Amino acid sequence: MLLRTILAATTAATVLLVPAAAQAAAPEPATPSNTAAVATAAQRAAAAAADPVIVVGGLSGISIAYEPIAARLRADGYRVSIFQLPNLGLGDIRESARALSSYVDRVRATTGAARVDLVGHSEGGLVSRWYVKYLGGAATVDQYVSLGSPQYGTYVANLVAVLGLGSCAGVIACQQMTIGSSFLADLNAGDDTPGPVRWATVRTWQDELVRPVDNAVLADGATNILVQAWCPLRVVGHLGLVLDGTTYTAVRQVLAGAPVQPNCFAV
Repeated sequence: MLLRTILAATTAATVLLVPAAAQAAAPEPATPSNTAAVATAAQRAAAAAADPVIVVGGLSGISIAYEPIAARLRADGYRVSIFQLPNLGLGDIRESARALSSYVDRVRATTGAARVDLVGHSEGGLVSRWYVKYLGGAATVDQYVSLGSPQYGTYVANLVAVLGLGSCAGVIACQQMTIGSSFLADLNAGDDTPGPVRWATVRTWQDELVRPVDNAVLADGATNILVQAWCPLRVVGHLGLVLDGTTYTAVRQVLAGAPVQPNCFAV
């Protein structure tokens, strides 16, 4: 069951880029009845002009799991696509990062954008970091946001071996996410946040798969957001980070360059 939980924990699939429409209404006097609508139109216009957003999925899942967060971003005006890790993310994370590099180039060519923003869930955050740190992504990525990514590994991956399944049952990506792996030693050597990229992480106390939870944090100037630091009663699991409304408000604020103040009542 534990391995199946790990394999069900993250998902992704490539989808078509959908340019966002963002037409602001003709200016009206800012009365109490129309101020909110004017603000929404302005935000959508800014999002449409912003970097394309690539949602980078994780380990062994189906694409529909990332549609909720992609749909929210599209509704807010962003140009969004979802990147599925090759071989469902079961293989070498470094190879997945090379595939992401090619995908970013295609998105930039399609949209004409110089840079993209990456929102990586679970393993997708590690894939994205490797791309930025070692494959030239610092020149093509503007903002990086990870959701429940085991930046410094997770004891859940280590426990698979303890439970008699060998070294992660032969799943290379799982082996690389164990605490103390050579992959993580290379990824975390030196600066956690290299280049001009703006770095942010989001984590939750109820994450079943990233343990300890603070292993999802980056050092060296990253913005690290704990959902329950803002909303103590909010319950968000590992997959919930791509479904939860409060989490999404934090992601949207980061992408917009706004002060982070998650909405605890968002649905």
